[in-house]
Amino acid sequence: MSKRVLKRWRPIWILLLFFIVWEIAVKQAEVPEWLLPAPTKIFSEALAGWPHFYPDFFSTVKLALIGFAVGTGIGLLTAVLLHLLPFIRESVYPLLILSQNIPIIVLAPLLVVWFGFGLLPKMIVITLVCFFPIAVASLDGFRQTDPELKHYMMMAGASKRQLFLKLELPYALPSIFSGLKISATYSVMGAVISEWLGAKQGIGVYMTLASSSFRTDRVFVAILSIMALSLLFFAVILLAERWLVRWQLKGDKRK
Repeated sequence: MSKRVLKRWRPIWILLLFFIVWEIAVKQAEVPEWLLPAPTKIFSEALAGWPHFYPDFFSTVKLALIGFAVGTGIGLLTAVLLHLLPFIRESVYPLLILSQNIPIIVLAPLLVVWFGFGLLPKMIVITLVCFFPIAVASLDGFRQTDPELKHYMMMAGASKRQLFLKLELPYALPSIFSGLKISATYSVMGAVISEWLGAKQGIGVYMTLASSSFRTDRVFVAILSIMALSLLFFAVILLAERWLVRWQLKGDKRK
């Protein structure tokens, strides 16, 4: 039991060791705080500055959740349509891959020119970031359906709708959740990038102001909050995956 606990918490111990080495190295080398603050300075700033930071934090959370919902919804719908309509997939899929060669950070200024500084360009940025992982992962999942089971259901007279809902979609769930986990972490990054376009609040705005005033400790606070938020989103999707897959397996056993 102790070995299992140690193995599970191994990343935490490595992270703690990293912070200890960082703390000692900064103190021994007498590195200026504006250049590289010690971890204790960063954590103390996070606690002391939370009353001023939390509006920016929750603004980014709200933006990321909305963008994640829109991006994954469009991505999943696109994957379903491309799967059910092969002649469209053959024409659109290469363009889908090609679209990922356009850096979002380069596209962002154009979105401001076209749509202004409102919510729409920010939603487009997050949607583009979340769209691709879920669309590609879902398409790959649909293709992994057991051909023997598919042939059996077709021989039994199953309609295309029944084939998709009862066989292809359940088989694709692991791949879909893999795409969701990637999109969930990307949504936070997309939200921060979109806030650089001209938002009034958000972690991206907080980070920009802290960097311009040489408050490196606040920059690290923003970075750590982005990492924590990404891990939280990932964990929520992971729990949903475990619950849904377990529910599905129980349903299959009852049948």
